[in-house]
Amino acid sequence: MCGIAGFYGSPRPPQEYADLMHDMLAQIEHRGPDEAGCLLDDRLAMGTVRLSIIDLASGQQPVLSADRRFRLCYNGELYNYRELRAELLARGVAFRTESDTEVVLNAWAEWGPDCLPKFNGAFAFAVHDAVTDELHLARDRYGKRPLFVARHDGALLFASEMKAFLAYPGFRFEFDPDQLTSIYATWTPLPAQSAYRGIEQIPMGEYLSVRGDEERRGRWAPLDLTPGPAPESEQEAVELVRGDLERAVDVRLRSDVEVGVYASGGLDSSIIAHLAARRTDRPLRTFSIEFEDAEFDESAEQDELTAHLGTRHSKLRVTDDDVAEAFPDAVRHAEVPAFRTAFVPMHLLSRQVRRDGIKVVLSGEGADEAFLGYGIFKDTRLLSEWDALDDETRRERMGRLYPYLAHFNGADEQRRMLGLYQQFSTEQRPGLFSHQMRFQNGRFASRLLAAPGDPLAAVERLVAEEPGYAELAPVQKAQWLEFRTLLAGYLLSTQGERMALAHGVENRCPFLDPAVVARAASVNGRFGDPYDEKYLLKQAYADVLPERIVKKGKFPYRAPDSAVFVRSRPDYRDLLLDPDVLGEIPALDARFVRKFVNRVYDAPPERIGTKENQAFVFLASTVWLHHWFVRGHGLNRNPLRVPLRVVDERSCAAA
Repeated sequence: MCGIAGFYGSPRPPQEYADLMHDMLAQIEHRGPDEAGCLLDDRLAMGTVRLSIIDLASGQQPVLSADRRFRLCYNGELYNYRELRAELLARGVAFRTESDTEVVLNAWAEWGPDCLPKFNGAFAFAVHDAVTDELHLARDRYGKRPLFVARHDGALLFASEMKAFLAYPGFRFEFDPDQLTSIYATWTPLPAQSAYRGIEQIPMGEYLSVRGDEERRGRWAPLDLTPGPAPESEQEAVELVRGDLERAVDVRLRSDVEVGVYASGGLDSSIIAHLAARRTDRPLRTFSIEFEDAEFDESAEQDELTAHLGTRHSKLRVTDDDVAEAFPDAVRHAEVPAFRTAFVPMHLLSRQVRRDGIKVVLSGEGADEAFLGYGIFKDTRLLSEWDALDDETRRERMGRLYPYLAHFNGADEQRRMLGLYQQFSTEQRPGLFSHQMRFQNGRFASRLLAAPGDPLAAVERLVAEEPGYAELAPVQKAQWLEFRTLLAGYLLSTQGERMALAHGVENRCPFLDPAVVARAASVNGRFGDPYDEKYLLKQAYADVLPERIVKKGKFPYRAPDSAVFVRSRPDYRDLLLDPDVLGEIPALDARFVRKFVNRVYDAPPERIGTKENQAFVFLASTVWLHHWFVRGHGLNRNPLRVPLRVVDERSCAAA
């Protein structure tokens, strides 16, 4: 795992390139604290900070092909690199190292962009062709690793994290009001969004090729949720799911360093911990969070699982004060506005994991999206059947949606919810049927903005431009939206990769193996009760996991939100109402912000609902982003802590 950064077509003197690369890489050194290297050419500079995991001795970057035509800076892990290496060797390709990085380089040299569908991994990379002077930037199919691009003063800048751009001379951050409007309403940046003007993400499953002023984009991995052939029986389906997951864990345990597991106490991470524990010759290292607030705590399930598996378990207790104290730094690493504080405890846990000597962890992320584990999928199923059901059946099915929420289980509460579901049983915005209730709640946060426009215009365009989306079934549309929005934009990034790599920890997600996702599409809804989420996963592992974990309903991972700041940081009221700050963020409606912040601090906590909590965290994170990026206080002026290895290919190098 690594971080990459660089620029192409810069008008700055090539003699400055080495210092510029040093400063850009220093901003993201946390991603790869073991080594640093860069390549310099007349129109190009690109570099890598490396977290050494595979081929520790000879996996340095950048790496050049034998003929020096192709140059690669690579962030990620290619889980099937051994199989691809064997295929390339059979084609006569020679290797100098055992690293997956060289497999990526030689695969690109051999097949060009056609190599990408062969890759099973989490990656983002830059490869330069010295013959054609083309720069290619590519990202993995589910958006596990970030890659941002920006254009400034005639140059194309790229980096794993936007903070690298702070070190490029003259570059300035500025919020994009339209993007903030979209992010606030949909809870997450959409695939190409960054929250800032002039900066975009390479969307998951896409690549960008640049030659001079010409650009070419390609989408190499459209999200395919088409069901494959159905297994003939439930038992066959169980065996197929088990086999795919076992292979996914096997390849993700490939590492020259010890691998741990995040064990949250839920079904998904418990399955991964079980599979990993069976494949290690020493007690598996597992890690979890224990919350001071019992409403969010799952430590009882964590303790039962780790005792059952015999793991060497470490638990980090997190208090409200801890979340409030770590929030600013966690936001600096997230780089985009966040709608809840759940990413902050993950920031703290990753720090503890690295202190315990672990560089790689497996997690259960992606299981809910692949195997329909979220309530929004049950909501969508019910709403799509609504008109064909009588009120008694509607109530019965509503009671099975969220059994852990009181307002779905009382008679009076159900009557109110019936009215709400009736309101959203017809499509109000094209393509957004499944997410209408969520996005309606998200619209509240848009009131913080001075000129919000249409909060759902961007996501509406996203689905309208997707080939084949209109033909998907309602639940598949909900899945597609989850994969392309909240999973990639928040769960894998803000809460996942960015918090882990803040401390030099790589996270791997077996449930997001392409074969596992394809298998899930072939079995979802074909066996068992469709209102029993992740039915087949429960059946597959009921005999090897504690009954309490298998039978426990979905318990979303959450952390306390606005209450954290009200209880622990009363000074945030002054911070968020600072007239200088509000005056410098024209995207915010200062009048509404003042009214809203005072309400949150003055009202009884039980009067602050979900949408107000989300809006408050969005506001607090935006204000800290203004501090770190717009004002530029996030610039790291310290030198790299490791020597920068320079590969100098400039024609002026000898001068």
